Amino acid sequence: MTAPGRRSSTFSRLLRHGFTDPSAAERLLESPELSAVRDDPVLLEALGATADPDLALDGLVHLLEAQPDRELLDTVIAAKPLRDRLLGVLGASTALAEHLARHPRDWQALAMYEPRDLHPGVEEFERGLAEAADPVALRVAYRRCLLSIAARDVCGTTDLAETAAELADLATATLRAALALARAAAPADAAACRLAVIAMGKCGGHELNYVSDVDVIFVGEAADGADEQKALRAATALASHMMRICSETTVEGSIWPVDANLRPEGRNGPLVRTLSSHLAYYQRWAKTWEFQALLKARPVAGDLDLGEEYVTALEPLVWKAAERENFVADVQKMRRRVIENIPVAEVDRQLKLGPGGLRDVEFAVQLLQLVHGKHDASLRSGTTLDALQALAAGGYVGRADASQLDEAYRFLRSMEHRIQLFRLRRTHLVPEDDADLRRIGRSLGLRADPVVDLQREWKRHAGVVRRLHEKLFYRPLLDAVAQLAPGEARLSAGAARERLVALGYADPAAALRHLEALASGVSRKAAIQRTLLPVLLGWFADSADPDAGLLNFRKVSDALGKTPWYLRLLRDEGAAAENLARVLSAGRLAPDLLMRAPEAVALLGDDRGLEPRGRAALEQETIAAVSRADGAEQAVTAARGVRRRELFRTAAADIIGSYGTETQPAEADQGALVERVGGAVSDLNAATLAGTLRAVVRDTWGDTLPTRFTVIGMGRFGGHELGYGSDADVLFVHEPRAGVPEQSAAEAANKVVAEMRRLLQIPSADPPLLIDADLRPEGKSGPLVRTLNSYEAYYRRWSLVWESQALLRAEVVAGDEDLGRRFIELIDPLRYPAEGLGEDAVREIRRLKARMESERMPRGADPKLHTKLGPGGLSDVEWTVQLLQLQHGWAEPGLRTTRTREALAAACAAGLIGAEDAAILDEAWLLATRVRNAVMLVRGRAGDTFPTEARELAAVGRYLGYGPGHAGDMLDAYRRTGRRARGVVETLFYGA
Repeated sequence: MTAPGRRSSTFSRLLRHGFTDPSAAERLLESPELSAVRDDPVLLEALGATADPDLALDGLVHLLEAQPDRELLDTVIAAKPLRDRLLGVLGASTALAEHLARHPRDWQALAMYEPRDLHPGVEEFERGLAEAADPVALRVAYRRCLLSIAARDVCGTTDLAETAAELADLATATLRAALALARAAAPADAAACRLAVIAMGKCGGHELNYVSDVDVIFVGEAADGADEQKALRAATALASHMMRICSETTVEGSIWPVDANLRPEGRNGPLVRTLSSHLAYYQRWAKTWEFQALLKARPVAGDLDLGEEYVTALEPLVWKAAERENFVADVQKMRRRVIENIPVAEVDRQLKLGPGGLRDVEFAVQLLQLVHGKHDASLRSGTTLDALQALAAGGYVGRADASQLDEAYRFLRSMEHRIQLFRLRRTHLVPEDDADLRRIGRSLGLRADPVVDLQREWKRHAGVVRRLHEKLFYRPLLDAVAQLAPGEARLSAGAARERLVALGYADPAAALRHLEALASGVSRKAAIQRTLLPVLLGWFADSADPDAGLLNFRKVSDALGKTPWYLRLLRDEGAAAENLARVLSAGRLAPDLLMRAPEAVALLGDDRGLEPRGRAALEQETIAAVSRADGAEQAVTAARGVRRRELFRTAAADIIGSYGTETQPAEADQGALVERVGGAVSDLNAATLAGTLRAVVRDTWGDTLPTRFTVIGMGRFGGHELGYGSDADVLFVHEPRAGVPEQSAAEAANKVVAEMRRLLQIPSADPPLLIDADLRPEGKSGPLVRTLNSYEAYYRRWSLVWESQALLRAEVVAGDEDLGRRFIELIDPLRYPAEGLGEDAVREIRRLKARMESERMPRGADPKLHTKLGPGGLSDVEWTVQLLQLQHGWAEPGLRTTRTREALAAACAAGLIGAEDAAILDEAWLLATRVRNAVMLVRGRAGDTFPTEARELAAVGRYLGYGPGHAGDMLDAYRRTGRRARGVVETLFYGA
């Protein structure tokens, strides 16, 4: 008897053997069924070797309770093979323990230990299911066969690949048995048709899970002399019955769902098609993912000859899939969509679908198979691990990478098996309960600290997958141009070109030359490039012009390769490399700006480096740069250099915000993107004008100009809505200082204007800033610069309604602030006339608008796609808003703004336009503005229409959020948006 307060020796032994509830275990060992062997060290040792000793002991007691005699207990004690198998299963699966309790004699399926039992195939499983005469019996027989697979698995007799293959073979035998039951139930249907069952997915790939949907496709043909339509109806009835036999729940549960949704047209398509119908669909309508799915197609049941005909007919189409436009992008988009659809709460627990999960390995392998399998039949395996081994053997994947992925995949799949085996439920979520994690860890051989060790190993393997799955596609491209160790397989030049073409490179030979120049050699620089390039190549491939991205990267690297910080920045600053890849492959403007001063790449690695700087900070820096320079030309060169850098900052931020990154999704607020660009470009142009004005005055007059001088921004400049390629619309105003003759003041002012325009347009590495003063009184016929009094006299006597409209956007941007303020006070009564506009003025504005639309539309342009003059374009929206400002600005203070969107919102708040109409106009204006910005970013020159060249059009689409192959959708959406906006304009502006 144990003394009070002391543990029994049995209690201590149970703890040492891994029991978590020794007290309960003691009680179970004292039960009548086990009392005779409760102290048997062999039994305790065997229980302690299981994944969950408590669970194994509980299951054993329940199983013994159901036995009619002592045969099982005697065999367990005497026969180690049975003991290990049975207790191993009971400690890993409550579902199989419950099956054994319901069917007490099924333990005998584990007693056999002949060599032929070690690796059974389809024939052995068919014999095991042969006596099942109905669906319930089939379920019982299936579980009995599953019991033997699980026993070999948990005891380590079979490895992961062998277990998955056995599960697929058992599924094959089960489908055949279910089809036989369906045929026996409808002999007339069976006689009327030929029906082939094609396994897909993991079953087709010979790598099935314990609990998984079994994906199938059905092919039907008429039997000799039968009508095809009747035969298809018969085949559909048989297929449907077979699916129900496997999927429906009975008193013995279900086997697994049979899923036929991978068939042509999915759920919307017929369940059974003829071979010719399948072929016609795949030749004409199939998407890329459907060919990817066919990699695993394998005839398993029914008419196997018909099944082989199906596979033979479709095989050539599978190996042509990589030639499809946007092939790689389609596959990667499919992968991203899978991740995006995972509930947020499950992402970190997803073993299969999450980042670094099983699907990452499978997608990467299948992508490489589709690219290279056309010319290398050794890659055409439906089994992931076999295909990975073949890819490594052929040099399509680095051996070290393949070895790491193989190890990670086996570990993750083993985890998945253990999770599913417990309750035989379809799940890919890692449990959160420590008891579950402990059982899984112990089942995988992690005995010291199962929970902690399991978490660590899982995260380590997931990290390997996450790091390698995309590089797997790109790293061998570097090996193809690098010096490898003797005996190391490499990607052939032809295979490398093949892969680059699949990635979207138009000139794979040039791309290989760039890779060789960047990554060859033994220098530290080349070593870092070899680390960076696999990732960069993936980001370039995600753009509309991978060739340009790689070429631009080579140019930047050539320019900065000897600086110590450049490659370190890309390697160590997480966002810098991806940001650079996006910028270099998004079009011409940003790379051109960067090439003129490559050191600006440092902005891409600074957390705040892409944030726009305010006008005051820009003006302060520009004035300081001007002050340090010798002479006006050098000073303005310095000012233009600041402008170039800030244009790059703005363009880079715009591109990255529009594309998004792996860690930061694309900016959802289109208005924020547009206002950020418009505000930043307007501010830096204003700072450039201020610096240029200072340089010109200092060079000729010293500190003080003989006349006060101010620059008024007009148009999009005054509205803070400039695009990358916009001219600076301005008015020049001066006022002679006391004692200075008006003639002298006028000459000085005109000289300032002429010199500013000249200096800002001198050919150089920096983009010019074109000054447009055509909105001045009398237009091109009037003087470039006037005194404030002259403006007042002109506007009082001669001002036309279009000039009042133009003045709505007037804002001081540089020069004498007091003079600018007085100019604004002068024009306010013109642009916000008391009591609004008269009918004649309104008619004149409408006439001018109609005339502009008819006369200024470029010949040959598609009006519906013209962002400025087309339906719902910038002109439509801005003239509508400006008419409301002219009519109501005197009474509504909110309308007294130079900014279009601000005025539109004020008009809506004042009830001058309905909320829905305001939203339609706002959407159209934002879209047109973004298209203009995109065109400039992509082509490097301004334009008001969409590009006609396919790659440029695709790049505009990427900027606007359209994936590869969706340029047509973008144009349709633009026309639709413009059409809706034009309807609002017809009502509000034209009064229709």
